[in-house]
Amino acid sequence: MGLGGGGAGGVGAMDEEAVTVSAPQRTLCGLRYNSPLVQVALIGLVCFCCPGMFNALSGMGGGGQVDPTAANNANTALYTTFAVFGVLGGGIYNILGPRLTLFCGCSTYVLYAGSFLYYNHYHNQTFAIVAGALLGIGAGLLWAGEGAIMTSYPPEGRKGTYISIFWGIFNMGGVIGGLIPFVLNYNRSEAASVDDGTYIGFMCFMSAGVLLSFAILPPSKVVRDDGTICTNITYSSVSIEATEILKLFRNWKMLLIAPAAWASNFFYSYQFNNVNGLLFNLRTRGLNNVLYWGAQMLGSAGIGYILDFSFESRRKRGFVGIGVVSLLGTAIWGGGLAQQLTYSLRDLPEKLDFKDSGAAFAGPFVLYFSYGLLDAMFQSMVYWVIGALADDSETLSRYNGFYKGIQSAGAAVAWQVDSHNVPLLSQLIVNWCLTTLSYPLLFLLIVLAVKDNPKPNKTAGSGTGLPSATFPSAE
Repeated sequence: MGLGGGGAGGVGAMDEEAVTVSAPQRTLCGLRYNSPLVQVALIGLVCFCCPGMFNALSGMGGGGQVDPTAANNANTALYTTFAVFGVLGGGIYNILGPRLTLFCGCSTYVLYAGSFLYYNHYHNQTFAIVAGALLGIGAGLLWAGEGAIMTSYPPEGRKGTYISIFWGIFNMGGVIGGLIPFVLNYNRSEAASVDDGTYIGFMCFMSAGVLLSFAILPPSKVVRDDGTICTNITYSSVSIEATEILKLFRNWKMLLIAPAAWASNFFYSYQFNNVNGLLFNLRTRGLNNVLYWGAQMLGSAGIGYILDFSFESRRKRGFVGIGVVSLLGTAIWGGGLAQQLTYSLRDLPEKLDFKDSGAAFAGPFVLYFSYGLLDAMFQSMVYWVIGALADDSETLSRYNGFYKGIQSAGAAVAWQVDSHNVPLLSQLIVNWCLTTLSYPLLFLLIVLAVKDNPKPNKTAGSGTGLPSATFPSAE
């Protein structure tokens, strides 16, 4: 969903300190502050505090309110502006640098959570909708910066591992965030809207994320374990970025990514409001959120291993990863179809409780858990493909910005689809079709644009701070 040293003074400093290292000179410790591993972990913590908590809030269904209308309208405003600033975010990141970009982005999350605290008392949607629109701008900046860091800082052979590390830390925010409403509302099994303490808890975590954004280093100061600088760039200009962003819409690689981007957040409104929101009571929704985001940690770790370690050939790893996700996705959406045939908007089921509903709770819970698993695997796979298309943070910030922009446009449409009471079965079928369409296009993109590294990776663990791995034969 800033500047080195803070402020505009970081521009000159970045130019002066950018040094090209042509060959590895020495092996450095992987847990240095300026190592890729630590920096990716830090951006994971930033996202743990801000979008991680936002995910926990959204995952409760209706933003924790009995009536999801305010949350749906706020999310529509959010994803509409996110669609624009997601695309622009990569260019803004290249102009401002990571710290200022992330600071501006993180600040809007606090305002959004505060708007629902306000709504708890006054039931006026206006503040929530305006805060949602501002959050869309901020999220566009944050996720463009996050995408550039996560895909350009890691060494070539460990991008899947770094993505899974980031995804695990980030989704721990959803786990902790899910515990907040679960604990605070544990004795309110019949309650509909969460209490003030829930929103205040979210705001505290999000404020910590704002402060953590200043810990992120610019790419020219991040050094891999072999002594090479991650990417050697200077700050860009508005005219250059405007031109490069416009070119993305004619870039065939991005056009092949677009269906996956559109699909990757389109299913959230269905899963959050119409599965978790309709099938479970308040405290159980909180518990489900804990395990939904926990499932994402498992999913990202699993697909990260496949994409980095399953074969020596990078292309083959990509093909296998897409195959695994497509097979798992077909099975999970098939299970979702079986569950969806048991209820509709006109025939709502009795709310399930994890303590009182007995065996009836198990099937819907496993389905919701599986949706979280698939989400992480799908998005990690797409990020890995994007990371395989380039190595420099300038290009990857634009690619990731384009991905987040299209993703958010899809989400804006999805939240309005839900607001207009489109039949639940139709929503499920559309989600299933969109994700299924993505797989052959990503496969084609790997065939046409992803090449194997011509030089064997003799030190597979280099630059990770992680142990080296021995690849099985690609034959």
